[in-house]
Amino acid sequence: MAGGLTDSTSARADRGRIRGNEAAQVWLVEISDFQCPYCKQWHDQSFATLDKEYVQTGKVRLAYLNFPIPSLHPNSRAASEAAMCASVQGKFWELHSSLFTTQEMWAKLPNPGAFFDTLATSAGVDAAAWRSCVNSHAAIPLIDADRARSAKSGVQSTPTFFIGDRKIEGAYPVDSFRVILDAAIAKAHGRGGR
Repeated sequence: MAGGLTDSTSARADRGRIRGNEAAQVWLVEISDFQCPYCKQWHDQSFATLDKEYVQTGKVRLAYLNFPIPSLHPNSRAASEAAMCASVQGKFWELHSSLFTTQEMWAKLPNPGAFFDTLATSAGVDAAAWRSCVNSHAAIPLIDADRARSAKSGVQSTPTFFIGDRKIEGAYPVDSFRVILDAAIAKAHGRGGR
């Protein structure tokens, strides 16, 4: 495959950014840019609660799709690469949280590579394998595919979410997501909903 990303590497990276019970009938798909301040806002205010209430309880599966917008966020593509290379090793969610938590620290760096290296190492990756993935840009085909698939689905800004057949644009509060998730779960289980 182009860019040095083997199918097994791509498959591992793809699996690593999915959370939740495989039997869950409802998906929450997060389309995000690690440098986007509204994506950080959603992460900081809603992610942990929704993960605890819906993903960890087996009601919903969560997937993260990369939608870096380098014209607005110059380090977003490098952050996506860092996260997806961690995902190959099953450490996506650890780096996902670190990237959002430290966004203000790396967002304006001329070259955030060393900072990302420190975050990845703290997340528990095999540093040599992670660096090899990042330096060879092995995750770029997957990131580009995420962006293309999202754009084809009508995504124009971040964060955007898909829950069942609903598209939600913006960093809405937890309660708004609860209403939509509960309706999607009810619908999936044949108990009404929209």
